[in-house]
Amino acid sequence: MRYFIELSYNGAAYHGWQIQPDAISVQEVLEKALSVLLKSTISIMGAGRTDTGVHAKQMYAHFDVDTVFNSVDLVYKLNAFLPRDIAIHDLFKVKDDVHARFHATSRMYLYRVSVQKNVFNVNQAYYVKQKVNVENMQEAAKILLEYNDFQCFSKSKTDVKTYLCQIMKADWTLVNGELHFTIKADRFLRNMVRAIVGTMINIGLGKIQVQDLHHIIKSKNRSNAGFSVPAHGLYLIEVEYPKDIKI
Repeated sequence: MRYFIELSYNGAAYHGWQIQPDAISVQEVLEKALSVLLKSTISIMGAGRTDTGVHAKQMYAHFDVDTVFNSVDLVYKLNAFLPRDIAIHDLFKVKDDVHARFHATSRMYLYRVSVQKNVFNVNQAYYVKQKVNVENMQEAAKILLEYNDFQCFSKSKTDVKTYLCQIMKADWTLVNGELHFTIKADRFLRNMVRAIVGTMINIGLGKIQVQDLHHIIKSKNRSNAGFSVPAHGLYLIEVEYPKDIKI
């Protein structure tokens, strides 16, 4: 039987989602917890691969198991067993061929930029000391919707076969002294969101002109885009699936 598990995690202590040979990951911790509680070796597949230090307010993963169990009880036991920076929210049965990664129709990320010094969000948002032009950043965000090839924002050494992504939403909002950048797409490239935000901040600071973003995207050259903002301000906040995946 195949199950989906919905969870969230603070990524500060982890080297990303995916299992690493010499570093702790969210996937490794969750697999060990499931294996102990279900008394069987459990392998899980996540909806994506968040990088070191990146957080997730909503992540899904799937696993296969023959053991019969009560989902509500297992959620309770997992939350008691797991460290406090990983929380399980739901567990449900899905069709046998449903894949947490490949069946996701969209993902949405949030990046938090603090525009005023705040000692309570030091590890949750990226602090920008200089004043930024939010209107220019918002105008630049709209330009992203005109394109679908984002090689210029991708990590250089990557094994992807295509740099095409369909961005459905990209905008900036001011929330309690923070600028929140929200972006939704069918898929994302490695480092893509952090590179986009760094480029947008440079636009907000006047280091790059809004219209230059067209040339940056068309160049398909990572060196033409802006810096990558730190991981601690990035959150995976939503993963969507077709409504008929549940049993």
